[in-house]
Amino acid sequence: MDIYLPIAEMSVNALLIILLGGAVGFLSGMFGVGGGFLTTPLLIFYGIPPAVAVASSATQITGSSVSGALAYFERGQVDLRMGGVLVAGGLVGAGIGQVVFSVLQKLGQIDVVISLVYVIFLSAIGSLMLRDALAALKAARSCEALPTRRGRHLPWVAALPWKMRFPRSGLYISPLAPLLLGACVGVLTVIMGIGGGFIMVPAMVYILGMRAQAVVGTSLFQIIFVTAATTLLHATASKSVDIVLALLLLVGGVTGAQLGVRAAQKLSPNRLRLALALIVLAVAIRLLVGLTLTPAEPFALFEGA
Repeated sequence: MDIYLPIAEMSVNALLIILLGGAVGFLSGMFGVGGGFLTTPLLIFYGIPPAVAVASSATQITGSSVSGALAYFERGQVDLRMGGVLVAGGLVGAGIGQVVFSVLQKLGQIDVVISLVYVIFLSAIGSLMLRDALAALKAARSCEALPTRRGRHLPWVAALPWKMRFPRSGLYISPLAPLLLGACVGVLTVIMGIGGGFIMVPAMVYILGMRAQAVVGTSLFQIIFVTAATTLLHATASKSVDIVLALLLLVGGVTGAQLGVRAAQKLSPNRLRLALALIVLAVAIRLLVGLTLTPAEPFALFEGA
């Protein structure tokens, strides 16, 4: 069944968009990522204009994250204090990101910048995930134990002033560190249409030193508010939110997130990380190909005589 998207100005297969939202929502609930790092490129592959894909996927991520965060909140795996600090930084970053987005849009470079930033980030994140997943699988086959990482934050985080306690995360650190982290993710949320979880989750573990039990739920909690603010900014400033597209993605995303939370409790985490890493790298390669290959039908615009 085809349906017309008023902002994207094109027709799409509604069932296919719902299934896409469901698949991304599944990953959101399983890994604590918003899923926008896959939603936006997949929409671009489908033919949705990049600016519309970014703005609309942020709307879908909000709904998927609410569903996933509630499931983790019921299990007591959300640090509300840490989440509040991350949200505060994220809102500031979202405001900065919207200014950058608007400038690039006026210059006519937003489509190229979105694709290029995705190639860089997905290549880096996918490579790191693939390395860790392969090391874990190799250790499991040889019955060797991986080196245990101490749950400690980085030295520069420990040196920051005005420390406070985050009991559920097992931390006593300055709120400046998560505030800065949230701001960085807020900028990327606006420009890339991501929830930021694929950056936030490893940063919370390796930079802040949070307990693993609180990481995914807290990540989803902050994603809710930052992506909601991003949706509002895009709707009022760049006017690129396609509500029809967002609703189709949301229908699949909310259901998929719940299934992802349940699957995360049962499936092998090492194999899941390997699968996600391969998906991320495949998307990066596809975007890179789209940036470098000459179009099949190049065209030029000329002013009328």
